[in-house]
Amino acid sequence: MSDPRDAPGQNVGAGSGPGQPSPPGGQGSGNARGSGGAPGSGRSPGSGNAQGPGNGPPGDHNPPADQARGNPRGASRADPRRRTGPEGRTGSEGKAETRRGAAPDRDAAAALARPSAVLDDAHLGDIEGALGRIRVGEQLGTGWRRRLITFLAIIGPGLIVMVGDNDAGGVSTYAEAGQNYGYSLLWVLLLLIPVLIVNQEMVVRLGAVTGVGHARLINERFGRFWGWFSVGDLFLLNFLTIVTEFIGVSLALRYFGVSPYISVPVAALLLILITASGSFRRWERAMFLFIAVSLLLVPLAFLSGPHYGPIFYHLVVPGIQGGISSTAVLLVIAIVGTTVAPWQLFFQQSNVIDKRITPRFIGYERADTSLGSLVVVGGGAAIMVVAVYAVRGTKLVGQFSDALGVANALGDKDHVLGALFSIVLLDASILGAAAVTLATSYAFGDVFNLKHSLHRSFREAKTFYATYAAMIVAAAGIVLIPSAPLGLLTTAVQALAGVLLPSASVFLLLLCNDPEVLGPWMNERWLNILATVIISLLLDLSGTLVITTLFTSLNAGLVALWLLAGMIVVAAGMFGWLRLTRSRRPSPVPHPRRTMSAAERLNWRMPPLALLKPAQWSTGRKVAMLALRSYLVISVLLLIVKAVQLGTSH
Repeated sequence: MSDPRDAPGQNVGAGSGPGQPSPPGGQGSGNARGSGGAPGSGRSPGSGNAQGPGNGPPGDHNPPADQARGNPRGASRADPRRRTGPEGRTGSEGKAETRRGAAPDRDAAAALARPSAVLDDAHLGDIEGALGRIRVGEQLGTGWRRRLITFLAIIGPGLIVMVGDNDAGGVSTYAEAGQNYGYSLLWVLLLLIPVLIVNQEMVVRLGAVTGVGHARLINERFGRFWGWFSVGDLFLLNFLTIVTEFIGVSLALRYFGVSPYISVPVAALLLILITASGSFRRWERAMFLFIAVSLLLVPLAFLSGPHYGPIFYHLVVPGIQGGISSTAVLLVIAIVGTTVAPWQLFFQQSNVIDKRITPRFIGYERADTSLGSLVVVGGGAAIMVVAVYAVRGTKLVGQFSDALGVANALGDKDHVLGALFSIVLLDASILGAAAVTLATSYAFGDVFNLKHSLHRSFREAKTFYATYAAMIVAAAGIVLIPSAPLGLLTTAVQALAGVLLPSASVFLLLLCNDPEVLGPWMNERWLNILATVIISLLLDLSGTLVITTLFTSLNAGLVALWLLAGMIVVAAGMFGWLRLTRSRRPSPVPHPRRTMSAAERLNWRMPPLALLKPAQWSTGRKVAMLALRSYLVISVLLLIVKAVQLGTSH
């Protein structure tokens, strides 16, 4: 259950606690290779690797779910006394491995096998990235060149999730902001950088430390009701988002005179072939190719006559051209929703697991995520700049219809610019569809205990790939329905994502403060404060939309300020109550991080789900969560009303 890619001193199992030694470079992520012959473990056919707890035989259904329910073949029968060498080998095998260079730390070699939380053994083994590979047992140097090589092997999940977020809906939303409001909404993008980094860094830790997907963690820690509610939100929103990706494909190729009845089916087939290749590395290389094409935005923006003075001014000075209105607030929520979308949380956590990234590489994955956040915000700003130029000096200012309208406006000035914008839209649509659909399939596999890894062939994971293909085909079919309100649907979906994001962020925050799940990797207090502020601002935006939809005569800016003031008063009241009652509460438990050394922290892994203590929900937390869900249901219904109003007004 160890992986010698990790540093000496790490444990080898999912449930290893502080001070547990590990084999040389023990990864401790629950690697099946290190079960070391613990009772109940077997050998997977033809692999030669010990099949640890939670790893079933090849096939579609995933027997580790049985282990999570207490199957005697699983975690409960792992023998902690069994000493293992590198990769779970014992005796002379472990010594031979050490002689081959797998970190000659004798203390680390005396490791104890621990049960694994990983549910699919395809999530264990070499890290196989588009730009490099880190093999099991490979020694990692500390020089800057070696660090760069390691980073190139790790980079992927953060960059893909961020660039994939500049999808068809993103291009359309940013273009609408530029066409209708000029440069005045650029400040929204700048404020979203910390939101992106904070949210996605938390799922990086969840993926690397637990080895379990976001959907499954919610279901296991908060119960079936909350799990299905959250996953139901995800499935609905993701499917509608995939529809918008094919809308983008249709609009992009229509610029070149290609019929949607040709472009949409071809794009759907391409997406299925790329993903069902049975190779994580091939899939990631394809995603990197699409990311490279998206860089066309750089020359496109410079060729669009940018006015640098107003651009830098509106990046740092908040304001809305024409004043604040409920329509403008809706667009701001749409920008937030398309830049920080709920599907990103599910995708990156599962993709980190599927790439086999473990805690030793969290620093590299954080850098990957930070780089991606800068790329996505830079891309959004470039699209706004291009849209401003497209309609400058025309009657189209403030008259956004769809992304094709922007491409045509650019084409009227320079056909090459119009073509470049259409290529960017096509590329964004395909990349977004691949990422959003895969996020849904990952969640589907989590919830239904199915094999769900891109390392598996179609034969090994039929249901995983079948759900992916079914969503692609269904979404493509909807786009081909004549007279469907595609432009309105695109804007409404992005706003819906903005309304639902606070709920997803709340569950993310709760998971990252669960000591059973993250132990020493739990959030620090400062991070909880920052995340709470972010969630409050998201609630403020969606609340403003709800109230101004009900009472159209109200000033949206004042409503937003009053809501923010109300939340500050509530927060102050809660803080005062906690201060007054702290003497009645037990002394706070020190953060686990402060009771462990750095090596012990790296040792820690989440135990199998069946071994976790149940999450304790206070009455106050239950009431708060029910209130949040009720609010979100009302918000979604009123958002639909607002979208219909906008659709009938044009």
